[in-house]
Amino acid sequence: MDLQTLRGPWEVVREVDVPMRTRDGKTLYADVYRPVGVAPAPTLLRRTPYGKQRNDLAEPFTEAHYHASHGYLVVVQDTRGRFGSEGAWYPFAYEGRDGYDAVEWAAGLPGSNGRVGMFGQSYGALSQYLAAAQRPPHLVTAVPVSAYLGAFENYWYNHGALELSWTLSYFMNMAQDVLSTLGDTDRLEALEKLRADPEMRFSPLTDEALRHRPLRDWVERFGAGAPFLADILHHGTDGPYWWSIDLRRQLQNIDVPMLHVGSWYDIANWDTPQYFTGLKDGAMSERARAGQALFMGPWSHLLPYSQPTSGGTGDIDFGPEAAYPVLEMQRAWFDHFVRDDRPGLPQPPVRLFLLGADRWQDEETWPPAGATTTALHLRSGGAANTAEGDGRLDAEPAAASEPADSYVYDPEDPVPTAGGRYVGGGVRDQRPNQARPDVLVYTGPEATTGVEMAGPLELRLFVATDAPDTDFVAVVSDVHPGGFVQNLAEGLVRMRFRDSYDEPSLLEPGSVHAITVELGNLAHVLRPGHRLRLQVTSSDFPRWDPNPNTGENPADARTTRPARQTVLHDAGHPSALLLPVVRR
Repeated sequence: MDLQTLRGPWEVVREVDVPMRTRDGKTLYADVYRPVGVAPAPTLLRRTPYGKQRNDLAEPFTEAHYHASHGYLVVVQDTRGRFGSEGAWYPFAYEGRDGYDAVEWAAGLPGSNGRVGMFGQSYGALSQYLAAAQRPPHLVTAVPVSAYLGAFENYWYNHGALELSWTLSYFMNMAQDVLSTLGDTDRLEALEKLRADPEMRFSPLTDEALRHRPLRDWVERFGAGAPFLADILHHGTDGPYWWSIDLRRQLQNIDVPMLHVGSWYDIANWDTPQYFTGLKDGAMSERARAGQALFMGPWSHLLPYSQPTSGGTGDIDFGPEAAYPVLEMQRAWFDHFVRDDRPGLPQPPVRLFLLGADRWQDEETWPPAGATTTALHLRSGGAANTAEGDGRLDAEPAAASEPADSYVYDPEDPVPTAGGRYVGGGVRDQRPNQARPDVLVYTGPEATTGVEMAGPLELRLFVATDAPDTDFVAVVSDVHPGGFVQNLAEGLVRMRFRDSYDEPSLLEPGSVHAITVELGNLAHVLRPGHRLRLQVTSSDFPRWDPNPNTGENPADARTTRPARQTVLHDAGHPSALLLPVVRR
């Protein structure tokens, strides 16, 4: 799409490096986009640590320019300690109070009518929630895209396992900006050699770099470029360090309507629907509770997210309907709440892309009405290893004894990441991984009619291991008639956190434990001729740091050991995949 065709009727002028003073005396700088001839104008604010002149859309037509050309005064601000803004940047620590200050400052700018909306993706989305929880008086709405909810459960860590590849590539990028400013060329050159693609922003690291142990060595490698990595690795369990930015503890303080935008293959898949349901139930006022809407697309963590696309999500194209005008949807939301202050919603409460059917569907709630939990039980004759094994998914549990399945997980030979819900992830064919002997595979019967699933998925497993700590990883996929195996959802349990994230406990080798693997959210139709498949293993590298199986703190471990893993599914241990099947 030629984005120039989206230009609105007003000419735009940009004021560069407009200063704002925070309550503690730091000067933050913003670019202000003004619609010529519109004053006073409704105001939109975006705050970013990635450079205010690196907007998501290519210059000179930026997202900020788009909104300004439609009559908004748009402010794009560098967050504290980034680029020209003063102070020290520490991820998310200052975004609540600085966001409050920025909203109130933007409302008082010459040409503003005092009504402010916020927008932005990823870091810029979480900063909106943190600011909204501070309740700045002039904030009237926000449109956050792809924000996490619980930092320890689904951001730097995922249910206790470090998001290895993303965390290191992210801090590599941020460190290079800082080290360049400090003139530390030696460290810069050393880090540059560890990037797999020097031309790519947020490039993944080389395989050798990602396999390095102990993980704590990265603190010294980044040095002054990312000193906060030491804190992240030090806080390897949940607790007050994470609770301060755990939005579940702050939702009750939010009192504005919000449009929560997410995607099925996005890192925030687990979180975005929780924001919607949490605020619909717990926001401060009835107007705020009634003003929540959820939008879930089929994409990954796209940059830019606002350009219509049917791809960008790995080995799949979701068809023409997927190329949704997200930018225009965002403007319609702001027109409704910021420009006009109208009651109700400008769109259905829930709009989601139904994978498999490749079409949009509107709902009143999440999960949709009619979604009921349906169990598919793990069954086998004890040889479920690989897709050629005898593992199956069955509506009936085992009636009596049934042999368990087992495999050996070696942290030195982890199962490679094949798509998923992470930055740069999406759809990848699962067949190579399902040919490994350390992957158990359970396949359901061929669908004879379309089976719609919409809601959160869970896997209930009964497992044992001979290690004091280990991981269990699950992936749900759709087996196409032609053989392609499309991943739909994934999750893991780090066993030390099986009962508690803030009070971990090691295992007694050989003991059987019932665990629940949370697999996030999904809206998908299993079409006739397709089969549902589950794979169970113990690693997903380099997405998650491979558990060393030694019981040590994974950040300090230098050595690893193999682990013998067992999955039970007899009458006394009814392991099952729990699906939200919609019956209309």
